[in-house]
Amino acid sequence: MTSGRSQHAPLIAARHIGYEANGQTILDHVDIEVGPREIVTLIGPNGAGKSTLVKILLGLVAPTAGTIERRPGLRIGYVPQRFSPSPHMPITARRFLATAQGAGKLGNRSLDERLAEVGAAAAADTQLSDLSGGELQRVLLARALLGDPELLVLDEPIRGVDVTGQTELFDLIAALRQSRGCGMLIVSHELHIVMAATDRVLCLNKHVCCEGRPESIGTHPEFVAMFGPAAAQRLAIYTHEHDHRHDIAGDVVDPAHGASGHAHSHSRSHA
Repeated sequence: MTSGRSQHAPLIAARHIGYEANGQTILDHVDIEVGPREIVTLIGPNGAGKSTLVKILLGLVAPTAGTIERRPGLRIGYVPQRFSPSPHMPITARRFLATAQGAGKLGNRSLDERLAEVGAAAAADTQLSDLSGGELQRVLLARALLGDPELLVLDEPIRGVDVTGQTELFDLIAALRQSRGCGMLIVSHELHIVMAATDRVLCLNKHVCCEGRPESIGTHPEFVAMFGPAAAQRLAIYTHEHDHRHDIAGDVVDPAHGASGHAHSHSRSHA
């Protein structure tokens, strides 16, 4: 019988992670964890160490300090930051999925089902180099889902996608969390782009400078001090239309009654 503690234990947790290269500190005492069904978004400026941290979490690079704890047998799906298919190597979306590790057990029907799950069924016989940015991201996501991951790591999933496509991809990612029950780590290389369904945002700049709910992170003093009030205003993409504010922990604070601790639905506005 599985204990309640193990059910709620993180899928992956990094404790006091440090990393140095060529005498330079890349990461310094970084703590991050992702739980089951949780969406965590990692933001920060260029050179903040986000890509290095992802490599450490994926087991591709060993940290110079700290520890990584993974749930035993943890299945991870990964969508890389940069993937540019060459027009000189023609390969269809379906065939691309078939080359993934473990896909040999799946027939074309199963591959097509994965493409349909992410809204890319029509792209099955299209050459990768002919896909739009949004279509390519969906195909990469379908490939990451082939192993039925418990944790999805999405490195800049809306790169090269237009504004409408970004909204659709975010909606798809949120729907996959609900349908598959997996945890997600989303890496954003734009300070102002945070998915509305995110449970927690971590702002990294070699160390974790602040952490909180999406609607509260832009007002965090460390965020404002480090990136300036303009960045904080740009981060306010997802706003509430209620007469209250949130403290840093994300609790609702009514001007007249103080903290209530309850949540409200919120609308999204796009810059």
